Amino acid sequence: MSQLEVKNLYKIFGSGSGTKEALKLVKEGVSKEEILKKTGATVGVNNASFEVKKGEFFVVMGLSGSGKSTLIRCLNRLIEITDGSVVLDGDDISKSNKEELLEIRRKKIAMVFQNFGLFPHRTVIDNVKYGLEVQGVSDGESLEKSKEMLEMVGLKGYEDQFPSELSGGMQQRVGLARALTTDPEILLMDEAFSALDPLIRKDMQDEIIEIQDRMKKTVIFITHDLDEALKLGDRIAVMKDGEIAQIGTPEEILTDPADDYVKEFVKDVNKSKVVTASTLMRKPRALTTLIDGPNVAIRHMREEELSTSFVTDKNRKLLGVVRIEDMLELRNQGLKDFNGKIKNDELVRTSPDTLLIDLLPKAMNSRFPIAVVDDNDRLLGIIIKSRLVSQIVGEEV
Repeated sequence: MSQLEVKNLYKIFGSGSGTKEALKLVKEGVSKEEILKKTGATVGVNNASFEVKKGEFFVVMGLSGSGKSTLIRCLNRLIEITDGSVVLDGDDISKSNKEELLEIRRKKIAMVFQNFGLFPHRTVIDNVKYGLEVQGVSDGESLEKSKEMLEMVGLKGYEDQFPSELSGGMQQRVGLARALTTDPEILLMDEAFSALDPLIRKDMQDEIIEIQDRMKKTVIFITHDLDEALKLGDRIAVMKDGEIAQIGTPEEILTDPADDYVKEFVKDVNKSKVVTASTLMRKPRALTTLIDGPNVAIRHMREEELSTSFVTDKNRKLLGVVRIEDMLELRNQGLKDFNGKIKNDELVRTSPDTLLIDLLPKAMNSRFPIAVVDDNDRLLGIIIKSRLVSQIVGEEV
């Protein structure tokens, strides 16, 4: 079930009749450029619709001018919506009055900005306490909660420093702690790490992943950086000219781009660091069950022109592989079972969620295809070494 649902959201920047005319035109399919010429109004967001599940890390990405920052500000109505709705826990906040909206911002939705947004005249602890002070929380309780959040983001001991005495990465941690201190249901992060140096940015990405793992917050994260989106997002929405071009998991975005724009966007990404074994695996062409015996195994291998066959029990639990030369030997001896010839120790197993880049060292040392198995060791598919190497060096799956 979704926690936040955006339905047919439009944002037109303009005034009076120009905005109304622009909204009418954009719904008729007129381009953003043509609308600007005709009405003087700018289309910021064009018919955006999506759902965000509770606890999901949802990333909205796009180039400058794509509408991503406008979109996130519509979610808490820092920017007023022209048309459409934003439904939070079943309530349409696009219709909330000022008092209701203030309560939503205080308790349900918190925001972390690119430029940190700290009060320069307040100490670190006083910055973090600010949201609780606004809520009327007692000083003792707000102090305890604020110290807890500062420790979580790695700033214990910096309570009495001022923002100007901290590095950019540390200031962003203060901003994150302040947002988390009010225990919001949803955390909005607008280009939160883009002003940071690359190494600090990576540290902050790792930090937010750890915090998300512990706190299970719903996060909507804006970025122009594809690598950042792929690293952080459970799902990604790619925006262009105010429209959402595609929504999908990182793997779906990379392996099945919706149009030429998304395809061009992701063409230089190292897919092996994102794509998992489940995408590359294939059904084994030769598969034998334990009750089949050597003769059936030989037939399967000859039909598929292979020298090995995977063997499972009747519940598809993987037992290992057999080689055709061993099966021929057993048949010549008149034996009807596998008689200890199933090889298991040399077989490499992996989960469907394993990244391809992590599979390569295993594949290099394996005589057999990699077996993809579930938590109960049931065979889901196999990965041929040549396909894995081809994918990693940049060829199509």
